[in-house]
Parts: sequence; structure tokens; C-alpha cells
Amino acid sequence: MTSKRTMARAFSLVAGLALVVGACTSGGGGAGASGGAASLPGVQQSLIDAAKGEGNLTTIALPRSWCNYGEVIDGFTSKFGIKINGLNPDGGSKDEVEAIKANKDNKGPAAPDVIDVGLSFGPDAKGQDLLQPYKVAGWASIPDSNKDPDGFWYGDYYGVLSFEVNTNAVKNVPADWSDLLKPEYKGQVALAGDPTASNQAISGVWAAGIANGGSLDNAQPGLTYFKQLNDAGNFVPIIAKTANVASGDAPIRIAWTYNALADKDSLKGNPPITVVVPKSGRFGGVYVQGISKFAPHPNAAKLWMEWLYSDEGQNLWLKGYCNPIRYDDLVKRGVVNKDAQAKLPDTTGALLPTLDQITKATDVISKGWPTTVNVTVK
Repeated sequence: MTSKRTMARAFSLVAGLALVVGACTSGGGGAGASGGAASLPGVQQSLIDAAKGEGNLTTIALPRSWCNYGEVIDGFTSKFGIKINGLNPDGGSKDEVEAIKANKDNKGPAAPDVIDVGLSFGPDAKGQDLLQPYKVAGWASIPDSNKDPDGFWYGDYYGVLSFEVNTNAVKNVPADWSDLLKPEYKGQVALAGDPTASNQAISGVWAAGIANGGSLDNAQPGLTYFKQLNDAGNFVPIIAKTANVASGDAPIRIAWTYNALADKDSLKGNPPITVVVPKSGRFGGVYVQGISKFAPHPNAAKLWMEWLYSDEGQNLWLKGYCNPIRYDDLVKRGVVNKDAQAKLPDTTGALLPTLDQITKATDVISKGWPTTVNVTVK
């Protein structure tokens, strides 16, 4: 998923979001789950049984390296015996929403049960009547600013834009957005998605603009910056993946910290990867979960959400360098994975836009890219 909320305007991501801790709300099951290997705290056994009866779950745009989803997926299947059908792992947020729309009347394997999208895409999908409400057992510990009050979508994790650099191909590691314009980076810089459809790519353009005269309320400078980058011959118009970074086709990839750090781990020094959080234009983004209104496996979809928002699921995301949305709650209760916590990068000063700002910036960048930058990313 190369794409991939309503929040305070600026604060440290690691310091995190103020969470409201309290009793579990309705919808996710409440108390009364029976024991056994296939159980989750606060989740009714009747939901688990119904989900296991469906036997399958269809996800979309979840590459295994993204946010440690490989272990998250395997853990769900191992715990509950529910097989996961993963659609279009390299798709973007827009692709996920479009897949629901295209499969409203389809109960087959092409219809996604759940989505994981950039924040603006959650309310958009709700507005198009594509989602169904559901509140997980840990609903109260998800910040109010990061969830729909009726449960149609809810924040899951967040990260910061970074430079993923192949140091075999790039001798002088860039430290800031202004560095990427230097002649020495000719034919080396790429986005991790299509800026007309991918939340990750749109955020990359926006972040560059913030570092170059823009703001959370003015995304246009990001397009101007990428026009300069493209005119200089430094921009590589491909959806850059791990293989492109490793081969040197695009040795500098603009990606979320968790994706870049996962690549660093998976490549195991061949080639060596350095991950840089730029000095300026530090920009964070939250993704959100939602269940399709037309989900072929609605109970499995609800159980999937319970798994993701359980302490175990949240810590699995943390292991993949993502800040889980219930991070502060995990820390407060002393159940956070301390080894994973220690590996989080310094993202001090990162800005998090509001939903309204994201909606406006997404419109500016996705519509303005073809005319201002005038290059197709594919």
C-alpha cells in the first residue's frame, strides 16, 4: 500500500496523542469473552465463533512489510483459523475506496471487507455510504480527535515522512528537503506512490512544500517544489518500492518512517540503508480503519478490528515502527513493547494536519499535480 487525521496542529509524534482512558464502549463486544486460545480481552465469544464460521477475510492494499502487517496477518490467522485474502497489496487509499464501490453487489473474493486508508479517505468513504459502524472493545482509549463518533472510521497508527537512502548509490546523505534539489541527486529521488491517488505520496508533496514556504493551510508550494525537482532532472517518476531503492533506480525514496525502517531491516545491509527524518517540513500522518458496508464477511471484519486494536495487535504495529493509536494507553498501563518503543526515530516537532486541512490539501495536490508538475508517476 504505497498510499498509506482530525488532530492538533503541531506536536511531537513520540510525545503522542492525549488518550481518553475509560471503560469499553458498546459495539465491540463488551465484557464476557470466554477463555481459550482463540479469545481477546473484552470481546464476546459469540463474535469470535461467528467470525470463525465465516472462515475468511478479504483485505486490500496491505503489503506485508507495511507496519509489520505480515506478522499481524499471520497472527490473526494463527489465533482464529481465519484465512486472509489480500487484494492489490501495492494499491493506494483511493484504490481501496474504489474497490468497495465497484463490488457493492459482489460477495466474492474481489470485494474487500476492510480498508486501511489515509485519514481524509475515511470520512469520504463514510460520506459515500460505503462503511458500516463498529466500535472495538478498546474504543475509549482511541483519541476522540482520531475517530468518527459513530464508529464509521477510527485512527490506527501514524508515522512521519522520511528519506530512505541507499548509501551505496548516494554518498552524501541528504539532511533536508532543500538538499534534494542539488545536482548530485540527479535521477535519484522518487515518491512511494502516485500523488494523484496515494496518501503517502500526497503527504510527501505537502511536507516538501511546508519546508519551502508552505504551511498546513497552503499545499501549493509542494507542487512548485516538485516541479523544480522534476525540471532539475532529480525526480524519478515511478512508484518507488524497496527493489527500486536497492537497485539504485531510485536510491532516495520519500516514504513513511515505518516503511523506510522496515526496508532497512529486510535488506540487512545489502545495500545499506540510512533513514533520515528531514530537519524541516516534518510531517506526520495517521491512517484509519473502516469496515465495508457491503462486507462479505462482516463478523470476520469486526474480529479483525478487535485484533488490530488489542494490546497485542497494537504492539505488533509498534514492532513495525508504527506509532499505534493507543500508544499512550499502552505506555500508561505498562504493556508497551519496550524493545520496539526504543527503536522509534526522533520525530520531534512533526506537524499533524486536521481533517479539514487534509481534505483541502489532497484536492490541491491530486488535481494540481498533472498541470503543475506535469509528469505521470507509475
